[in-house]
Amino acid sequence: MTIIPTSRGKLTENRPLADLTWLRVGGPADWFFQPADLDDLSEFLKKLPAGISIFPMGVGSNLIVRDGGLKAVVIRLGRGFNGIEIDGDFVTCGAGLLGAHAARKAADAGLDLTFLRTIPGSVGGAARMNAGCYGTYTADVFHKATAVTRAGDVVELTANDMGFAYRQTDLPEDLVITNVTFKAPFGDPADLHQRMEDQLKKRDETQPTKDRTAGSTFRNPAGFSSTGRKDDTHELKAWKVIDDAGCRGLTLGGAQMSPKHSNFLINMGDASAADLEGLGELVRKKVYENSKIDLIWEVMRVGEPAPLKK
Repeated sequence: MTIIPTSRGKLTENRPLADLTWLRVGGPADWFFQPADLDDLSEFLKKLPAGISIFPMGVGSNLIVRDGGLKAVVIRLGRGFNGIEIDGDFVTCGAGLLGAHAARKAADAGLDLTFLRTIPGSVGGAARMNAGCYGTYTADVFHKATAVTRAGDVVELTANDMGFAYRQTDLPEDLVITNVTFKAPFGDPADLHQRMEDQLKKRDETQPTKDRTAGSTFRNPAGFSSTGRKDDTHELKAWKVIDDAGCRGLTLGGAQMSPKHSNFLINMGDASAADLEGLGELVRKKVYENSKIDLIWEVMRVGEPAPLKK
């Protein structure tokens, strides 16, 4: 019998995860833990038997949980991890804070984190995935972060520790980021807010923001160059090679590649995780056959497939 330690936070057994992901699919987690604060998280992980896997989960905006669920303790940061403090040009955010909220609060103080406004998800997720938009990446404004290891140790991370690359870092999967400090450029608050309004308008015109989606499905083939410089302005975009392979609007079960933006995978209402992941893999196959480009998933896929029906 597996012994799960007690905590001051909320611990739920066999918690369905579909309602916590933006795509609204996926099976349950063996355990679902919402720590009360940093000390609670650290003590829980110290006591949790080493053989039990953990999975840090943000707001589920960039995630497909497979239909069989997660054989792990899923850790989701809530109220104890959504604060924001501003000191000069430093903005320290709890990892559970929405990036959009961080961008607005920073703009109020005349600090430019506007790129976060149109990126769905939490600050912790943005740091882990090196999220970026409009030519700016999290790595460009990252100062430091606090995290808790699988063993329960609280550590401070520098940019070198993060191992930033295009749309990814090299952090251990079971490291839980708890807060992030940005060093943001100064700007006029009115100008920053207007820029975000313009960006939101552009996003809504070009992306299926009213559909069940997880943002960009695949990374742009350009990515980072060999010199480490960002190359997100290259004309070779994922949506273009998907279009060229005839996959705009392609469907599988209840899943579809959006007719509005072909790099967005959407749940039309009754998709399973298997439909969504299967359609993504079909698109990858067709793109490779057409252009010999091997698209890399940007959406995370985790968990077990549904059990085979007898």
